[in-house]
Amino acid sequence: MLDRGFFFTLQAIRRQLAAMPYDLYLVRLIHHATRRAFPGERLWTAAQLIKESAVRFLRIRNREGCDVYIQPYAEKHNAGYILLDLDHGDASVLEEMRAHGHEPCILLQTSPGHLQAWVRVSVTPLEPRIASAIARWLARTYKGDMASADWRHVGRLAGFTNQKSSRRQGNGYAPWVRILHAQLGSATQAIPLVQAAQRQVDAANTQAATAGPLRHSPFADWPIPPGDNSLPRAIYLACLQRLHIPQRFPQTDWSIADKWIAKELLQQGVSVADVSAVLRDGSPDFPRRHADPEDYLRRTLTRALHELRGKAFPAPRAPCV
Repeated sequence: MLDRGFFFTLQAIRRQLAAMPYDLYLVRLIHHATRRAFPGERLWTAAQLIKESAVRFLRIRNREGCDVYIQPYAEKHNAGYILLDLDHGDASVLEEMRAHGHEPCILLQTSPGHLQAWVRVSVTPLEPRIASAIARWLARTYKGDMASADWRHVGRLAGFTNQKSSRRQGNGYAPWVRILHAQLGSATQAIPLVQAAQRQVDAANTQAATAGPLRHSPFADWPIPPGDNSLPRAIYLACLQRLHIPQRFPQTDWSIADKWIAKELLQQGVSVADVSAVLRDGSPDFPRRHADPEDYLRRTLTRALHELRGKAFPAPRAPCV
């Protein structure tokens, strides 16, 4: 019996991967209701992703309520592809991006009125800060979602349904993620984009070296453990030891540890921005499996503040040393 849905999905996957080729792809399945990731992160080649068994596995998970996300995978670097999440846009943005030399290799309609574009800006991996700078610039230029503008954000895989309840159609069905445009190649202005981002990062590095890390914060005089040249990492490790987290919890849940350390620092009068910096740059292997790292930080700090709210803050204690 002909399975039209299966062949629709297979064709869409083939088109998307052909327009954004890479050696490996990270695939994430996130349940729309619980926001929990399906156990395990899968790294697949294009050939593996278009196998019948893989497509059927992903379709089953999709029917069970999981959204299907993908990202070209380059370990701790960006693979040269930048995701632009256009929450409120239409296909006319394609002509605007073409006119400025920022044409995407893939433009998806994730639901009516919501688009995602992948822009290839490099054929070699990019440093995270350079890729994030490009992502933020593109998001500002084309009125994209700034929360999705980072170096390792995942985007949707075409051929599956968008399971978000807010995206349901009038008939109650979930909309398909459709390809509006697919064309192999880098953006015309890819090189200038990378060069501009490199200059921005270099300028920031120079400023940081002059002003010192996390300036104007209580961290300035905190001692750094021997051999550690990262102040946020040093502060995080010092707080771990002060709170005896490794001794109490050998199998540490880092999300819980992040919240406890956030509360500890907030009670010492450290600003929310600096606490966020400590978690971002000091928490082990951050952002781990978080699809939206900045949203995770916001939620962690909100929970920490909520638990401290309603009672007077105690007098600042000695630093986590």
